[in-house]
Amino acid sequence: MNAPAAETIEPTHRRGGGRLGRKALRSAPVASFPTLVRQIPVYEIVPDEAVELIHEESLKILEEVGCEFRDEEAITLWKAAGADVRETRIRIDRALLMELVSKVPPEFTLHARNPERTVRVGGKNSIFVPMYGAPYVRDLDNKRRYGTLADLNNFHKLAYMAPALHSSSSIICEPMEIPVPKRHLHIIHSALKHSDKPFMGIVTSKERAEDTMAMAGIVFGEDFVRDNPVLVAITNCNSPLVWDATMLDAMRVYARHNQPLILAPFALCGASTSASAVGAVAQVNAEALAGVAFTQLIRPGSPQIYGQFMVTVDMKTGAPMGGTPEAAQMMYLMGALARKYKLPWRTSGFHVGSKLNDAQAGYEANMLMHAAILAGANYIWHSAGWLEAGLTCGYSKFATDCEQLVGWYKYAGGVPFDDFKDALAAIREVGPQGHFLGTQHTLEHFERAFFMPSIMDFNSFEQWTAEGAKDHDTRGLEKARNMLADYQEPKLDEGVAEGLKDLIARREEKLPDNVS
Repeated sequence: MNAPAAETIEPTHRRGGGRLGRKALRSAPVASFPTLVRQIPVYEIVPDEAVELIHEESLKILEEVGCEFRDEEAITLWKAAGADVRETRIRIDRALLMELVSKVPPEFTLHARNPERTVRVGGKNSIFVPMYGAPYVRDLDNKRRYGTLADLNNFHKLAYMAPALHSSSSIICEPMEIPVPKRHLHIIHSALKHSDKPFMGIVTSKERAEDTMAMAGIVFGEDFVRDNPVLVAITNCNSPLVWDATMLDAMRVYARHNQPLILAPFALCGASTSASAVGAVAQVNAEALAGVAFTQLIRPGSPQIYGQFMVTVDMKTGAPMGGTPEAAQMMYLMGALARKYKLPWRTSGFHVGSKLNDAQAGYEANMLMHAAILAGANYIWHSAGWLEAGLTCGYSKFATDCEQLVGWYKYAGGVPFDDFKDALAAIREVGPQGHFLGTQHTLEHFERAFFMPSIMDFNSFEQWTAEGAKDHDTRGLEKARNMLADYQEPKLDEGVAEGLKDLIARREEKLPDNVS
């Protein structure tokens, strides 16, 4: 399938400095925020007794109903561990389950190829990660079309340049023109080439997971990636209560290399769970715990991420909905359970159902990111670009999301008091009827005192009109264009770059063009 190529990027707006200024901008190092260490309390939406009730019912689900593990090696491992195995149905005693879950470390270090981009996951630490898996893009002309490799390259560049994004993800959009059996090689190559932040692995087959680890080994060193986390991979339980062979294959590859997996049921609440927020959480918790426990049969002590993807469905049409109050409430419940188990946990931030970067997208995104932050999530995925329930990644949405993440980073960092005495001294200096614009305190603090977005517009109506009356979506497209025009590649070592190209060439010779 051929898709239109992504556009050649030219800047649409420049601010001062001329050619020399632009050269200086391009030669400056790309800013990157360190791991967000939350300095605000988590919000407990229900009392401890309610959390304990959900926990108990989840254990009963695994003991009495059981969970399917549709893979012979998985069944063998569960039998050896002492679980009740009847064909592919595994019933797990609570003592065995919690013993395995307790082996997962509460925090871990996720290494980047640039050590300055290395982050911590778990505890009070949070990281923001862009979206994953969109077959479509909403491009720089605001047209919806299939994604291409050029688009994927662009999104990895944008992720690299966004200071509040801590990872480049991997399949931000699908490069649809590349045959599926070979696609994973180009996805991982793009993430490693165009960004030096941590990235995400491929899980659609055992061989693709192994190829991912081989490519990571070229970049980081084979010995290093045997034991040190350099990527995160997502494995989804098929709700209700099925872990299939494809996901279990990927789990084994990554867990054996000590690479963290997100063990995340993919739940359409009301369709693949009961039509109840607390009922859905009890089921999803059981599914996630079963997956976490299985990873510890593979490699005890390997770092893992307790996860969930829970959206409600429109009971009129069956379509998934983003940004609903129930989705936010379920995040709070999952956060409380994660803290009970002392597990790092993943949720989603800006995942929305809107087709455009419009008011609906803003409302939905705010509902969920607020919950993610106050629920204490550690790995906040789908934090940039997500539109149309994940079917589309938008350039404008990506840019505006990245700007909003700077605000959320500041919000979660808490209220600083370091300049409080100086601020009070400025009040005494100015006195009644004066202004603070020229005080020493203002001159020293104005750049960091308040969140100062560049895409959002706070000008007068007259000035806004004079500058073209551009809406937020249009300004987001301009921001994306300008970021891409200013991109400078964080170069791989020449030998590493050649090693990746050689591996891709050798693997492509062996892989078919079509899925058999």
